[in-house]
Amino acid sequence: MVGHFTKRQWLTLIVISIADFANAICVSLQAPFYPQEAEKKNASPSEYGLVFGIFELIVFLISPIYGQNLNKIGPKLLLHGGILTTGTCAIFFGLLDKVEGHYPFIILSFVIRMVEALGNAAFLTASFAIIAKEFPENVATTFASLETFFGLGLIVGPTVGGALYQVGGYTMPFAVLGSALIFAAIMTAFILPVHNDLDQDSPRFGGYTQVLKIPGVLVATCSIMATSMSIGFLQATLEPHLRQFELSPVVLGLMFVLNGGTYALTAPAWGWLCDRRLQPKLVTIMGCILVMIGFSLIGPAPFIPCKTIIWVTICGLVIHGIGLSAQLVAAFSDALSTTVAHGFPNNFETYGLISALWTSSFALGAFIGPSLGGILLDTINFRNASMFIFFLHLLVGMTALIFVCCCSRNPKPYTEIVSNRNSQVSLTDSGRSHSTSLSTRQVIDNQNVSNDRPSGMNSLLACNSYSNRAGAWSRASYSGRYSYNYGSLDAKQYLFERST
Repeated sequence: MVGHFTKRQWLTLIVISIADFANAICVSLQAPFYPQEAEKKNASPSEYGLVFGIFELIVFLISPIYGQNLNKIGPKLLLHGGILTTGTCAIFFGLLDKVEGHYPFIILSFVIRMVEALGNAAFLTASFAIIAKEFPENVATTFASLETFFGLGLIVGPTVGGALYQVGGYTMPFAVLGSALIFAAIMTAFILPVHNDLDQDSPRFGGYTQVLKIPGVLVATCSIMATSMSIGFLQATLEPHLRQFELSPVVLGLMFVLNGGTYALTAPAWGWLCDRRLQPKLVTIMGCILVMIGFSLIGPAPFIPCKTIIWVTICGLVIHGIGLSAQLVAAFSDALSTTVAHGFPNNFETYGLISALWTSSFALGAFIGPSLGGILLDTINFRNASMFIFFLHLLVGMTALIFVCCCSRNPKPYTEIVSNRNSQVSLTDSGRSHSTSLSTRQVIDNQNVSNDRPSGMNSLLACNSYSNRAGAWSRASYSGRYSYNYGSLDAKQYLFERST
């Protein structure tokens, strides 16, 4: 529970939340006025549109590399290095109005935006991994809290950026908000607790190929991509769809804020449900249903016999925001717990893999969504085009439902073994109920075995070993001897040899 967070946990959550908020502001602040500045340099919509699109593409490509090398780089270094890079690039982006000529302007825009994407991907990958490490029993809740601050930043960024642009011109918003992000980077460097148990000497347990072979993780990844595609789809098509109402710029801007604001406000509730009440895949199914309902109302869908009504569209955007928060929060929690349950070590290496997988999948969907949405809008009208998102989420929801009904099962219990100099072995069985108190004694190969569970170790993530990664059992797990049934006692001969 939140009330039981330690001082270290509160400090970690507050620092990363502030950095997440400032990072989101810098990533999104140029949307209202960069196109106008680009057109002054004779740039076409296709050219400056790619400046925005290349950001997501770079995040998609680089995030897996960060995830696989998180142990080598170090999560704290990657986090505040990413923030520092993003803030510096934001300031440089604000100097583009000083560049003369069409091609120099566009080329520098691409270069700065690409480097900024490198920093953003580094920050997101490291922050998600640190949160998973620091809050093993509240992964979904704390992840949702970060997403709330990130969502608020995406809302505040264009608003504050537009106001500063009106006051001081093109450079001012980038200089002010970029400097604020650099200050956040300095704050994280000095305040964020150090995470020094990185297992840098451990052999690699598995990469993205192994992770994506797990069906449950693959379903979560598809859910992330589908959700981000729905967001990108609306970014490219909502404004042309609403032109028929001749809305003022302020009202039109508020229409874009509706689903993002709803997402930011409802994400913590979905995180709490994933941690305490519902299986994450059930939350994913609920999210898919809500997104389908939302897109049916935004158009409305062709099977709804009425014209577009503004208040119905508003209701659809709000429902869409609730649905996308359910899917995104559930997908991260589901992918992480499923990966650990299938034998991956409960350490920063695994956290980095899943964090990068989430970031990369979201970026790919955000890149495909607006591109495909624009093509569909040109080919067919919005009402028919929106059915692509409808059926995409129907497919993801049905897949998750089939998985829950037919494929989902309790993971094979694994056991934590801790050896000491007296050759005594302590076991912790993760397959027990949370309310079960284990106090029995077992004998394995004439060795005394303690089967007591430490108090408070009631989470799948927390039950895995934080202190025994250098022991014999940990080395056997990393070597692949026990690949799927992590910690099982099938091979007692090896256990007997190592304990004696």
